[in-house]
Amino acid sequence: QSLCTLRGCCWSPQSDTSVPWCFFSSDHGYQVHGQLRTTQEGFQATLTRLPSPSLFGSDIDTVLLAAEHQAPHRFRFKITDPKMQRFEVPHEHVGPFSGPAASNLKYKVDV
Repeated sequence: QSLCTLRGCCWSPQSDTSVPWCFFSSDHGYQVHGQLRTTQEGFQATLTRLPSPSLFGSDIDTVLLAAEHQAPHRFRFKITDPKMQRFEVPHEHVGPFSGPAASNLKYKVDV
């Protein structure tokens, strides 16, 4: 049995060390709004915030999840506010991904 706090974090000590003791219930966070959209690199999804307690305040109600299957062993995802552009620090050694999504993936992504 677990104990959940006012902010939605649940605590349930387990004898199995591979199971996290602290977690959020399934009615906390964001859910996919509409369908996943396939892109050349991977997929995109619009996520809407579930009506749950806020951890830090000033939560964004709708976010965009952009995912790229860059290589069989590398998955990149980015979560942004589609209504507000923010500055991103440029990196001289990491350029934007340009290419089709990788095949023969060694991982599985569930959204």
